[in-house]
Amino acid sequence: MRYADHAAHLLEQGYTIVRNAVPAEQIRPVRAELSGHLAATPTCEGDFYGWKTVRLGAVLRKSRASHALALHPAILQLADAALGPHCDWFQLNLSQVIALHPGQPMQAPHRDQDMWHGGPKGSIEYQINVIWPLTRFTPENGGTVLWPGSHRQQDAGILPMDQSLAVVAEPGDALVYLGSLLHCGGANRTDQPREGLVMSYSLGWLKSYENNFLAYPPEVARNFAPEVQELLGYRIHRPNLGNCEGQSPALLLQEGELSGRAKDELLPEQIDKLRAWREAMEQRGSA
Repeated sequence: MRYADHAAHLLEQGYTIVRNAVPAEQIRPVRAELSGHLAATPTCEGDFYGWKTVRLGAVLRKSRASHALALHPAILQLADAALGPHCDWFQLNLSQVIALHPGQPMQAPHRDQDMWHGGPKGSIEYQINVIWPLTRFTPENGGTVLWPGSHRQQDAGILPMDQSLAVVAEPGDALVYLGSLLHCGGANRTDQPREGLVMSYSLGWLKSYENNFLAYPPEVARNFAPEVQELLGYRIHRPNLGNCEGQSPALLLQEGELSGRAKDELLPEQIDKLRAWREAMEQRGSA
């Protein structure tokens, strides 16, 4: 399936699966780098996170090999298709490994966009999720359950199971779905954990699910590629959002300190309006 077809399927059905997005061999070092962290992380507390589920965050700090997945060109294109019309740029909302252990029941169906509970739903997309399977996903081991088209049924909190799809995917595949899509983790009825790496992207002007500036403070982020730094929010979202003393937080990574001189970071249409205003005032002053 071509990129355009994936983008159309994502927007029409609420999800798409990019088969063989990367070679399976590219997933192995990611899993190897994270395996010790997963083993040391206790299971979650709560009916939503799952009592027999392990969730490991700040993945970019723990796996350098995961950076290539976060920056995968086709994935970023899909994020731009869903989010680009509504923001200056999109950000990394979350990087997290979710390991469903044997006996974990099916999660309650939900829409991830509900984390931003105060905003209108159905008119814009707030985020997309990308799950990179670290182990095979099947209906038996807790493969993600989706309700195709449910992003167009915002008033439906629960839909019949016979309308759902239990994802089957292999390491190297990428499951992509909208934050407005009804979904959940499936039940793991096997004797082995089901592991998936979630890379979530959201509108750049939203508060991200994972606090990137604590997960990746300047002393950590300055060792990342500029493209990763920008995904984490070390930049200005025009107009002037996310500034530090009136300047881009990227300066903290490049120079280690701020100059103290605030600098406008505005959208082109705002620049044009301000220029027209200034010119009108100058003409009035010279009249």
